[in-house]
Amino acid sequence: MPPMNFVLRERLKTDTALLIAPGVYDGLTARLAERAGFECIYMTGYGTAASYGFPDLGWLTLTEMANNARKVSRAVKIPVIADADTGYGDADNVERTVREYVHAGVSALHIEDQDWPKKCGHMQGKSLISTNDMADKIRSAVSARAANDLQIIARTDAIAVEGFDAAIDRARAYGDAGADILFVEAPNDMAEMEAIPARLPEWPHIINMAPRTPSVSAEDLEQLGYRIAIYPGVCLVAAFTECSDQLDALKQTGVQRNLDVWKDRFEEMNEMLGAESNTTATNT
Repeated sequence: MPPMNFVLRERLKTDTALLIAPGVYDGLTARLAERAGFECIYMTGYGTAASYGFPDLGWLTLTEMANNARKVSRAVKIPVIADADTGYGDADNVERTVREYVHAGVSALHIEDQDWPKKCGHMQGKSLISTNDMADKIRSAVSARAANDLQIIARTDAIAVEGFDAAIDRARAYGDAGADILFVEAPNDMAEMEAIPARLPEWPHIINMAPRTPSVSAEDLEQLGYRIAIYPGVCLVAAFTECSDQLDALKQTGVQRNLDVWKDRFEEMNEMLGAESNTTATNT
């Protein structure tokens, strides 16, 4: 089997169909996404921070993020796209970040042009570094991957800070610096969503289906010219809402409402996680 980073690179070179990457934040959600039949997955930074009990405000370090990327990558046999925040420092730090993510086994990572401490791209109050400083980070990332097929994704959060035209200019500069894929974060409306790939046709584009982004079907995203769509909240929101409901019910009634579901699907869960097929619930 070829390396997953090679698989992702070749997929983007040879197939213009939209690549849907559901957001995962641990080994379990990664395996669930793989089992559902997705070609690749996205390790969400928001979800990773939440799994530590933190908001997405730059509270996690390179070590914590790279370790989670490693857990996710080792759980599956499909390409992993990973959030690498700002690269965790200047251009020199970005070199280390890329090496750590390569060792973690991811196939692509994205670096954003926010100042540190960063915020979730769909929160208010973000600030940016200069275009030149971010371009230097992209050049360092490209250099650090060496002969590896790791895809470098350049993200700009400039729409909310400097306006749409400035975001396009920044994205173009990052592409010229060597980024393989461009990521213009949080378009405000359909006009902006349409304009991003139209005004920057030289590069493939990734779109983040998160709270500030207009809700658009995968079919329409493909027609607009996007190559990758990430859905960072699909597992996290499901876990948040379902866990909240189940815990509230347990607290109020003293009964685990989904215990029968667990019993019914216990063998299925064990099989997915790689346990022996004859594992039983006798001692549960």
